[in-house]
This record gives sequence, C-alpha cells and structure tokens, in this order.
Amino acid sequence: MRVTARASTRLPLFATIAARHNQAYGAHSHLMTTQILFIRHGETDWNRIKRIQGHIDIPLATTGLAQAQRLARRFADDAKQGVRLDAIYSSDLLRAQQTAQPIADVLGLSLQLRESLRERSYGAFQGHDSDEIALRFPDEYAHWQTRDPGFAPPDGESLRAFYHRVVHAIEPLVAAHPGGRIACVAHGGVLDCVRRFACKLPLDAPRDYALLNTSVNVVDFENGHANIVSWADVAHLDTPSSDDGFKKQVPEPGR
Repeated sequence: MRVTARASTRLPLFATIAARHNQAYGAHSHLMTTQILFIRHGETDWNRIKRIQGHIDIPLATTGLAQAQRLARRFADDAKQGVRLDAIYSSDLLRAQQTAQPIADVLGLSLQLRESLRERSYGAFQGHDSDEIALRFPDEYAHWQTRDPGFAPPDGESLRAFYHRVVHAIEPLVAAHPGGRIACVAHGGVLDCVRRFACKLPLDAPRDYALLNTSVNVVDFENGHANIVSWADVAHLDTPSSDDGFKKQVPEPGR
C-alpha cells in the first residue's frame, strides 16, 4: 500500500523544524528530507490475549523475539545492498528495546532510548482487557467508548496529550538528521499518532489501517510536513503479524 498525504496545517507542532534546520545547516536545509522507519515492537504474550500494556514493562514473547531476529536480518540484508541507516532510536520500554537491539547490533549502531516514545499511559486500565475494564470501571469505559480525545483513564493519559507528546518527541529526531534515514522502534499507539499526523486524521476518527508487530512504516519529513511512503510492511515475516487492538471495538490502540 502506498499513501501520500500532507501533514495538517491545523496542528503546527512541526512548525519550528524548518527554522531549526536553516539555523543549523544553512539556507538550503529546508529542501532536505528526513526519512524515519517507524517500527512496532514484536509480539508479547499480552498482545495475544488483548491485555492493555501501556507503560507496564512487558517483555517480548518467544514469537516476538523471533520476529525481532527476522527484522534484524532484513536490515542486515539491506545494508549489504548499500542501504544506509544513520541512527536507531527506541522507546525505553523493554518490548521495544528487545526489538530494536538486534537491528542496532547487526548495523553496529548505538541504540538511543527515548522515554517520550513510550506507549500511551492507560493508568488504571493497564493490566486488564476490555471486558475487565467494562466491569471494573463502567463509567470510565462508557466515556472511553465515545472516542473523546480528551478522556483520560484514571491516573492515565488522554489521547490528545499522548498525541502531542509523540509528535513533539519526533521533532528533535527530524531536526538532528536533516537528509538522513533513521529507525524509530516504538508502539502501536505511537504509530497511530504518526499516521494521524501525516494524513490529517482527527483523533476521534476510527482507525482503518494496520498497526502490525515488527511492521516497517516509512514516513518522510520535509519542511514541517510528513508524507507516508509505505505502511505495514512485514515482508520479513513468514507468519501473520498481529494487528494492534482490543477484544472489543474501542477508540484507540494501546499496546
């Protein structure tokens, strides 16, 4: 699947990127494209049973570790063909680190961790599936189902706050690599925010695109705009990859 979409002019969160590039790298820096390969972590045991992880530090399942190794071999093969990767960043949560480290190892890169790339914090919802949430927190669950971007679970993060955190976390990565190509290993919710930013999708709009374990999702950033090059690429896997989601239809991903 190939999609091209301009970033939203209504959400000028990347408005400072072009100016920073011009200051640091000269007048022609606004013509430079930074390409980021956004990668969702490998499968966890909680992914399989649709239990919300959020900030709980769940490791990869055996299947997820195997997915990560296949992904690393893909990057190694690309490197042999002369395809460069300048840097690799990761959420500091273990499931993302375990996915990113094999790539860093095969390419001889240092893995750079960013807490700001974590999954959305689901607070009291974490550790439960959607059925359990409906029983334990009926009022909050009903509000969640309205898809209100301002809703935050008890002790958790609203989708709106999460979205702004993610976009602001990406901004310095783009600024640090003008004309570069980097990887960013994170979570389904992070990928969802990136997709919504690039395609100008409202935060309360239903998701109609995949967020797959160890998928490679390529986005170009230039002059404060984002363009999707490719999405949900799992060509390195020989078995199906699980989509991000809950047992029931719910507002947004949280894996």
